Amino acid sequence: MLAQPATVQKKICMLGSYAVGKTSLVRRFVESIFSERYLTTVGAKIDKKLVSVGERDVTLILWDLAGEDGLEQVRPSHLRGASGYILVADGCRRSTLDHAVTLQRKSVAALGPVPFVFALNKSDLSTEWEVHDADFQQLLQTGWMCYRTSAKTGAGVEQLFLDLAKNMLSGMDEPGFD
Repeated sequence: MLAQPATVQKKICMLGSYAVGKTSLVRRFVESIFSERYLTTVGAKIDKKLVSVGERDVTLILWDLAGEDGLEQVRPSHLRGASGYILVADGCRRSTLDHAVTLQRKSVAALGPVPFVFALNKSDLSTEWEVHDADFQQLLQTGWMCYRTSAKTGAGVEQLFLDLAKNMLSGMDEPGFD
């Protein structure tokens, strides 16, 4: 009889400008709820959810970091130990996409080459988007894993988190993995 692998814990940081929907994405994923009420995150809010990835159970520790316009405002202690991160931009605000691209470069410098995914959020408001399909396709061509999400409807949310979890686990069974 083969032993079941132990549950693994993975820290994920939510990064992006203010009001892009980081908290709403986490609440939709963890609690399956959405609220129209805007809640400003101060510092970091930590949630967790147990998911199954293949034969392995993974506890995702979700660090919802306060939105801002520069990674230098994020405390290094908040990023330390992250196995991956989710960049979030608001499709209705082009500036948040530009900021996400900058955050990605700064995140690589701070964390090294850990897995990440990109969420272009608020797809339920796509008729109001300032971010165009060509912008999205350009990110895909650079190798980014990109998702159109809606915390309000739940579209793409589960897949976003599960695909990141799969990516974070992909090298764990290889020799030499720490």
